[in-house]
Amino acid sequence: MKETSAIPLNHPKITHAWCMYDWANSVYSLTITTAVFPIYYEQITTGENGVGMVDLFGWVLPNTVLYSYALSLSFLITALLIPLLSGIADHTGKKKRFLQGFAFLGALACGGMFFFTGENIEYAMALVILASIGYSASLVFYDAFLPEIATPDQFDQLSARGFSMGYIGSVILLIFNLVMIQQPAWFGLTEGTLPARISFLTVCLWWIGFSMLSLKRLPNNPFHKKPSERWLYSGYLKIITTYGIIKQLGSMKRFVLGFFFFNAGVQSVMYLASLFGAKELRMDTGELILTVLIIQLVAIGGAYLFAEISSRKGNIFSISIMILIWIFCCIAAFFIQTNMQFFGLAFLVGMVMGGIQSLSRATFSKLIPENTTDHASYFSFYDVTFNISIVFGTFAYGAIEHFTGSMRFSALILSLFFLIGLLLIQRVKVSAIEGK
Repeated sequence: MKETSAIPLNHPKITHAWCMYDWANSVYSLTITTAVFPIYYEQITTGENGVGMVDLFGWVLPNTVLYSYALSLSFLITALLIPLLSGIADHTGKKKRFLQGFAFLGALACGGMFFFTGENIEYAMALVILASIGYSASLVFYDAFLPEIATPDQFDQLSARGFSMGYIGSVILLIFNLVMIQQPAWFGLTEGTLPARISFLTVCLWWIGFSMLSLKRLPNNPFHKKPSERWLYSGYLKIITTYGIIKQLGSMKRFVLGFFFFNAGVQSVMYLASLFGAKELRMDTGELILTVLIIQLVAIGGAYLFAEISSRKGNIFSISIMILIWIFCCIAAFFIQTNMQFFGLAFLVGMVMGGIQSLSRATFSKLIPENTTDHASYFSFYDVTFNISIVFGTFAYGAIEHFTGSMRFSALILSLFFLIGLLLIQRVKVSAIEGK
């Protein structure tokens, strides 16, 4: 018998609460992974001679390479955890509890970065890994709410709205932190590392505070599932059952395979762009954060623009256009020499960054069988792919830099990832997604 949710679909307060979690967690993506922490980390681990080498338990390697490897490890751990956790969450109906637990883990790890002063590199890498796990794992359960609170015709716009709210919220906090870092005297602070370290605390407080507002209204166990005593076994069984169904869904398999490759490129650029500017172009902190702001502000419009294109031409057409722009950006990154060229490239990246993420999530939601209630298990498949692709992308990026000595070659290789993804998603039938 088909289970039905007791909550009304497309309810304004519930959909707004769902979008609010994007507002809450996106400060991690911007301040910790993109703007302040990578720049702070690169500067504090670079010696006066300009050499950025770090010692991790006796293993000496470039600071940016270690950072890439730490991110890769965090996403590998998350990918291993997600299937079990999502299976348990679907069986027990406790998606909201898992969402809260991982959100708090990520936020508290960000707060712990306040105590990283450069010498304790092992401590910093542990927090980088924990924060990444908390953020990525929470998204599995967050994304899984989308088909439970809205009808398919609202997926594109609602997903874009969530990403846009995330960009706006993260920009607000970043501007505050940027002013504090650039003008510490206005806040009664002295120059040095303290302002940047306080910014990590603000991420912790923002993430926890606004996620509580989101969790207050999101439905709790909408299908009234009653877990048995063998919940661990049932979690594994749920995974096996769901993946057995996925094997027979040709369009979903083809889309996810293409998503694996182009997302590897997208996420690598997002996580490592500021390090590229710092290392290859010697841009200062203010210029790098300005670049990030350009990307975030343009991404707000880009998410809505490509959602509109999708409504007219279809999801695959819209995603394909964005991938072509990503390919151009990666090739152009190999040749750029000036800060202005980097700013121009940042504008283009912003145009396609939000759109490709929001439409990928919405497209996958449309491919989930209509009568299912096990959304977390389906999204575990999506998010395992998401995380493994980041492992693949960031590790490849770091390894290529390690062997070539230049991040430019790393950027060039990413264009191949996008090209492979583009070719693969062309095999996804539009009718299977758009319901035409």
